[in-house]
Amino acid sequence: MLDGLPEVRDERLLVGTGTFDDAGVLKLSDELALVQSVDFFTPVVDDPRDFGRIAAANALSDIYAMGAVPLTALAVCAFPVGSLPLEVLRATLAGGLAILREAGVVPLGGHTVKGPEFTYGLAVTGTVHPKRILTNAGARPGDLLFLTKPIGTGVLATALKREALSAEATATLVATMAATNALAAEACREVEVHALTDVTGYGLLGHALEVAAGSGVAVEIDAAAVPMLPGAVEAVVAGAIPGGLTANRAWVVGRVSFDGVEDVLQALLCDPQTSGGLLAAIAPDAADAFRRACAARRVLAAPVGRVTDGSAGTATVT
Repeated sequence: MLDGLPEVRDERLLVGTGTFDDAGVLKLSDELALVQSVDFFTPVVDDPRDFGRIAAANALSDIYAMGAVPLTALAVCAFPVGSLPLEVLRATLAGGLAILREAGVVPLGGHTVKGPEFTYGLAVTGTVHPKRILTNAGARPGDLLFLTKPIGTGVLATALKREALSAEATATLVATMAATNALAAEACREVEVHALTDVTGYGLLGHALEVAAGSGVAVEIDAAAVPMLPGAVEAVVAGAIPGGLTANRAWVVGRVSFDGVEDVLQALLCDPQTSGGLLAAIAPDAADAFRRACAARRVLAAPVGRVTDGSAGTATVT
């Protein structure tokens, strides 16, 4: 998509579009760097306030995934005036503001336009010390891979749209997506993390492959160890397959070797996530400290695989 566009060159640019990282980073001084990202999408749940909460948590995640702390946010919204009541917009904005308040992020305003489809999200700015930036390109052979949220939001959101999801599963789905990665990011900053990303549209496997490619390593994923949201397996079996999952499965062909992994688990590893958890490559001698740091914050720390010195940018799933 970017072919033919001029490459951005600036000595202050520490992380730009040349990698698959979660946000851009610009050096301001020897002690301070600016981290910026923007993310928005159409509703994934029916309740507008919940949609606002989820979209805000998702947008903040890109900043946390760089080892940074979010400071400010601008709302970005397209609204179909005449098709939906303005109360839907107000409730969505209120949900987003609630998450920003919880995260200590200052809302500075934003921009809204009329559009054919409702879309909402945030442009977020944060800061980090230039020497403490965490990218997806630092994983080393021997590192352990930890995941901080269960997967399955894509197939469950699809089941929800089909009115085929129970009230209990819906509540768990919303709570998971509306939870920020702030506490998980705090735990990451306490230990030796070599690479970090959040798991979103490309699914767990796609983002693990990005880490592998960026780091010049291979990864192994233990499918049975990957935590799943309640009802996720059943949703796949029932055929609740989002288009992004199909596209992700096609993309991993040739990059992934599945060793005796059943088709349902293969599908879930490619399931596009909304406001997913962090995927961290942790030095083995820091693994216990990371588990303790996460446990102290009541954050999941699921060991889902390891980094190897195999063919760069590939994965083996067992």
